[in-house]
Amino acid sequence: MSRMKPLSIEDCQDADLKKEFQHFMNTLGFVPNSLLTMQRVPAIAKSVIQMNKAVFAPKGHVDLGFKRLIAHIASQAVGCQYCKAHTSVSATRFGISEEKLRDVYNYNKSPLYSDKERIALDYALAAASVPNDVTDEMYNALNQHWNENEIVELLGVIGMFGFFNRWNDSMATPLEEEPLAAAEQLISDKGWDVGKHT
Repeated sequence: MSRMKPLSIEDCQDADLKKEFQHFMNTLGFVPNSLLTMQRVPAIAKSVIQMNKAVFAPKGHVDLGFKRLIAHIASQAVGCQYCKAHTSVSATRFGISEEKLRDVYNYNKSPLYSDKERIALDYALAAASVPNDVTDEMYNALNQHWNENEIVELLGVIGMFGFFNRWNDSMATPLEEEPLAAAEQLISDKGWDVGKHT
């Protein structure tokens, strides 16, 4: 059960923030309840939106669908069911096949994942863990497949989802219909459960 009710878009008193919500309507088809809760302090919501736009910039070096898999595994590391549901929707929307998404928990052995993808997902899991589990050896292996600009983009995703994971788990943010349906269809047999996000 949600600990703080998300406000509606109509409740938004900040005209600039209301315009920013359109970004999510364009990319997701809805405004996440996390942002609708954050809008109580517009500066926080605006900052998060700007970070999101930078991390998922269309002209980045790393594939947008794969970035969502990075976010999914980072969210898996800390157990955020809300973010795992959201990344299930967005990964498939940005070109990741349902089959590849369903096999993400087996990426180390799955023929659907390349060595380059595996080391990035290992890095996401280690970087999102508390305490941080990234070693010099892991970073060196990552650097053999990904250049510095790409690594910054990967860590940008992991860092941003660290914020989202803590926000949504602490607030018990209720899941919207589309990510809830996607998670139930795509990852419920992998241990996903809506839990407190109702």
